Amino acid sequence: MADPRPDAPGTLRLLGGPGPGGGTRPPIRAAGAVLWRPGDGLGTDGTPAPEVALVHRPHHDDWSFPKGKLERDEHVLRGAIREVEEETGVVARLGRRLPTCVYPKDGRTKYVDYWAARAVSSARFTPNDEVDELVWLPVAEAERRLTYPLDADLLREFAAGPPVTRPLVILRHATAGEKRDWNGPDELRPLDEPGRAQARTLADLLFAYGPGRLVSSATARCVETLLPFARRTGSEIVIDRAFTIGVTDAGRACARLLDLAVATEGAAAPEPLVVCTHGEIVSELVTFLCRELGGTEPDDPALGKGAFWTVHVSAPSDGTAPALAALERHAC
Repeated sequence: MADPRPDAPGTLRLLGGPGPGGGTRPPIRAAGAVLWRPGDGLGTDGTPAPEVALVHRPHHDDWSFPKGKLERDEHVLRGAIREVEEETGVVARLGRRLPTCVYPKDGRTKYVDYWAARAVSSARFTPNDEVDELVWLPVAEAERRLTYPLDADLLREFAAGPPVTRPLVILRHATAGEKRDWNGPDELRPLDEPGRAQARTLADLLFAYGPGRLVSSATARCVETLLPFARRTGSEIVIDRAFTIGVTDAGRACARLLDLAVATEGAAAPEPLVVCTHGEIVSELVTFLCRELGGTEPDDPALGKGAFWTVHVSAPSDGTAPALAALERHAC
């Protein structure tokens, strides 16, 4: 299950209450994306300026971003990817977290979590009763086409930040029973059955960012946490003692993480990085990276087992230093 509210960089709120009974009725949860692809024009940095996808819904006769309600017990990351593909036919990879849109809907409060999402492949768009038209427009033209002011605010938030970012995932290994109940060497302690279920779920959630580089502590429980994702993507798991509890310390782990975080500076589409490690050092890793990349440190950086922070790092093409573009936390 996802956290009830994923950490977000802000909230866009439509004025007005949720309506009668809105304070007691459960909120409506939804997810979507500002879906983009490189356009023909050039931005101020000389790289292709993005075009964004808008969809037309005949039932409402409006233009908006692809989005939709989450299915029962669906994780918000999975929901965002599914809705984009269902409404546009486009397979996307999630980039930086955008503000949550909040507004009253049918006497309840509706929360729509958004990401910037890069199009990586697409099938032929097929009109249907829910979405009958898809257009790709430059940002300025898309802003004029959008029906709702809240969507226009969201588009401006997208345009104000970098379209290309690198997801850097700091993952705490899944559950592995109790240390006191394990008789062998601690580095060989395996995941328990709930932990194996978490690992399978994580393979689906992390795929929302796309395949990438996998780095693990040299313990069985960390490697096993990444195995389903490695199998799905065909990626190799690289063992790194800098993230291994018992043979490292927070300073060494932080220095290594910073090296990995900036390793693909300047790449057109830098690959995601997933680092699986231990609860004893995840807080230090997150706060250190925020300080080094110019971001705001979270009040509580700790993670439960099987949970992860995603640090979205800018990937500038002009030689400037990368910076923290967004930060989000999820449980599986």
